[in-house]
Amino acid sequence: MKEKDPYAALRFKEFNFFLLMRFAMVFAWSMQFVIIEWEVYSLTKNPLSLGIIGLMEIIPAIAMALFAGHIVDQNEKKTLLIKCILGFSLVSFGLFVVTLPSVQAGISTNTILYLVYALVFFGGLVRSFIGPTVFSLLALIVPKKIYPNASTWSSSFWQMGSMFGPAVAGFSIGFIGVHWSMCLVFTFSVFALLLLTQISKKPILNDKIGEPIFQSLKEGVKFVFKNKTILGSLSLDMFAVLFGGAMALLPIYAQDILKVGSEGFGILRAAPAVGAVITMVLSAYISLNKNAGIKLLSAIFMFGICMIVFGLSTSFWLSVFALFLSGIVDGVSVVIRNTILQIHTPDTMRGRVSSVNSIFVGSSNELGAFESGVTAKLMGVVNAVVFGGIMTLITVTTTAIVLPNFKKLDLQKDVDALENGD
Repeated sequence: MKEKDPYAALRFKEFNFFLLMRFAMVFAWSMQFVIIEWEVYSLTKNPLSLGIIGLMEIIPAIAMALFAGHIVDQNEKKTLLIKCILGFSLVSFGLFVVTLPSVQAGISTNTILYLVYALVFFGGLVRSFIGPTVFSLLALIVPKKIYPNASTWSSSFWQMGSMFGPAVAGFSIGFIGVHWSMCLVFTFSVFALLLLTQISKKPILNDKIGEPIFQSLKEGVKFVFKNKTILGSLSLDMFAVLFGGAMALLPIYAQDILKVGSEGFGILRAAPAVGAVITMVLSAYISLNKNAGIKLLSAIFMFGICMIVFGLSTSFWLSVFALFLSGIVDGVSVVIRNTILQIHTPDTMRGRVSSVNSIFVGSSNELGAFESGVTAKLMGVVNAVVFGGIMTLITVTTTAIVLPNFKKLDLQKDVDALENGD
């Protein structure tokens, strides 16, 4: 049996540029989202306004997701990703202008909010293309036999961007203000674009170029719903994120409950990603593929427990620890789900399958933000977070009962076959 090489994917030069590019994009995106949350809540002091941010991003993300997957499968990935990053840079620059004090002084608070929501909406449109494009490009940079290792490193850098982005945002809001923090976001998006130029154009592997769009979309959705392993993992994660995500309410916790300011907000926002990065790095050395079903169910159950503890906590450091632990177990979920997607998705359908994934999991973050905002408005902030954690526990328990075979999921044989070229 071959000894596992934890650095297999890192031995490919283009993959390293890919990782840095992905880090820069996630850093910029997560930093921007935190800045928007802080600015909007500071202007309104209304938890529902935080939910609207999520709603404005999820509407275009879901509406365009399947169409985006079709476009990705039909086109060259690097060129498409360049267009996506340019679109994101345009959004960042727009927010940089909107947060300029001299601009805000001349318009009403409602106008500022409408402009922010409009830019977030356009960002959601761009995001619907970024996920499938990045997922598809990864598979063209490294050999198929090291997909699992490449997926782990890619997820690790995604989590590091998610960790450092919010932390830097929290501190930069306090030190240089919202406006110049947005300038930093724009700078990182340009840096990501420069890194992408170091990756060569890749062949289009889809043998059905020009296929009617509705036929193409039908094939993508049909594939996901026929593959019970993919469908089960996506569904489980979707409901966990939908009900268990308290991140949208962190500005309220930082400003009104824990009273820790923007610096504390940055720490709270980064805590889950710190835990997730630890899991990601360890997973490059310690495989999570054996008994993957049990591990996935256990991880999401623990995630629900962490959300309940966080919701009830009035101690800053206990809250940080609960979020940190939630990141560790969420990292387990991300690694297993990404491994499932990489090894079970044909090259010709990566864009469409990733788009379905974005509907199930990616967009559930924003829908979860909307759900959190609404429930916080109806039942109070603390009750909303605790309710979400309880619903996550119910979801996991129900899945284990309704889909007993899911507990038997084991990815080790699939990964061994892939690494051996079978």
